[in-house]
Amino acid sequence: MATIREEDLVASIADALQFISYYHPADYIRNLAEAWRREESPAARDAMAQILVNSRMAAFGRRPICQDTGTAQVFMKVGLNARIVSNRSLQEIVDEGVRRAWREERNPLRASVVSEPLFGRRNTGDNAPAMLHVEMVAGDTVQVHVAAKGGGSENKAKFAALNPSDSVADWVVRTVETLGAGWCPPGMLGIGVGGSPEKAMTLAKLSLLDPIDLPQIRARGPSSKEEELRLEIFERVNALGIGAQGLGGLTTVLDVKLKTFPVHAASLPVGLIPQCAADRHAHFTLDGSGPAIFTPPSLDLWPQDISVATAAGRRVDLDRLTREEVATWRAGETLLLSGRLLTGRDAAHLRLTRMLEAGEPLPVDLRDRAIYYVGPVDAVGDEAVGPAGPTTATRMDKFLEPILSQTGLLVMVGKAERGPAAVETIARHGAAYLIAVGGAAYLVSKAIKSARVLAFADLGMEAIHEFVVEDMPVTVAVDAAGTSVHRDGPARWRRPVREAVPA
Repeated sequence: MATIREEDLVASIADALQFISYYHPADYIRNLAEAWRREESPAARDAMAQILVNSRMAAFGRRPICQDTGTAQVFMKVGLNARIVSNRSLQEIVDEGVRRAWREERNPLRASVVSEPLFGRRNTGDNAPAMLHVEMVAGDTVQVHVAAKGGGSENKAKFAALNPSDSVADWVVRTVETLGAGWCPPGMLGIGVGGSPEKAMTLAKLSLLDPIDLPQIRARGPSSKEEELRLEIFERVNALGIGAQGLGGLTTVLDVKLKTFPVHAASLPVGLIPQCAADRHAHFTLDGSGPAIFTPPSLDLWPQDISVATAAGRRVDLDRLTREEVATWRAGETLLLSGRLLTGRDAAHLRLTRMLEAGEPLPVDLRDRAIYYVGPVDAVGDEAVGPAGPTTATRMDKFLEPILSQTGLLVMVGKAERGPAAVETIARHGAAYLIAVGGAAYLVSKAIKSARVLAFADLGMEAIHEFVVEDMPVTVAVDAAGTSVHRDGPARWRRPVREAVPA
């Protein structure tokens, strides 16, 4: 019987969570680099380049790939003959590992978990509790798979109770077409089929932990019905033309994963969970000999010829913004922002709109200003701020009308598309919506020269900050005329499946 010390389990979980915060899996980097080399869409190719450069910078600097360092998701297979020496529950042990990882002084991670979902939604401050799944298996070891999943991709998870005669592929393709870009492609799709509703969703999540192998399957040809289905979905989804960051292009997914389970004869439950560009997971096994050891990938893994095309962007002084200047920006144009940039996301927007409704003065003047939808990681050393990539702008759509009409805000910066009503609102007010690349948080943070909290400090990472930025690269996603790159780009790159290009 293997005897496993509590401290070995805690330390291994903490080390794994730190490791995956700044190291992409090697298979993701290899496959994204290949997709980047093949990409024909200039906008999508530049987005992939930013993700790859950011990944390399995070690996060198050992700082988070993405500002959303995710919820800790832990899948454990505990051998029936293994003995964990502890007086605490597995949940308590795992949560201790999460706290230790998130409070690491050399690389603090962003606390994103709130204590209860319905009312107060107060941040726990340490990202605990973890989402823990435990399976008792034969053997005397403890196998652990650790992942960190951000809110952008988790919010796009879908479930359907299909009829047994329905097409899983048709449902997946239709569903992906409705997801928008908030899940930060290019990534993977995890699909779980069978069991019960909760089983199907768990299978979908588990499938994302498998290595990327669809390129090998395509090269040798599918050897099973399951592989045929994966390949069909892969080709059909990429043929939609969504592309990196939803800008339109050849590659939306690098792989499609599938796990199945026996099911009731009357049922066909299907779970779909997308994996964003911040692909983060690691596996280890404890056998009583000590804590797990994690080997960093070779720094030669990243393409050496990668570059980010931002030098030709139009320079914008945020401290002298005018409605007339914003009206000259065109959808798809690259801008380099310098000056003072406010931040604010869900909780701040909710509080601001409630203050407007109550006729209360706002703590910040938004007139002729730009606001960045971001919740940054805490700074370390000489950093002005930690990784600070954009959050999904669609969640702020409901606040647009009161904010734009009552405050005079001119510009918003986020990621992913805006809904049709939001695009109309932006155009009606002569405003503009810009995007930074999701999955390039550490790269973006290098453009931020100083940061301070202006309001709502109690909201933690959701407080309103003021950044001073210098040549921060963004793309005009919705211009003052209402033209949207997320509508026009994918339409331009959409193609029949029979003409699908390898991605």
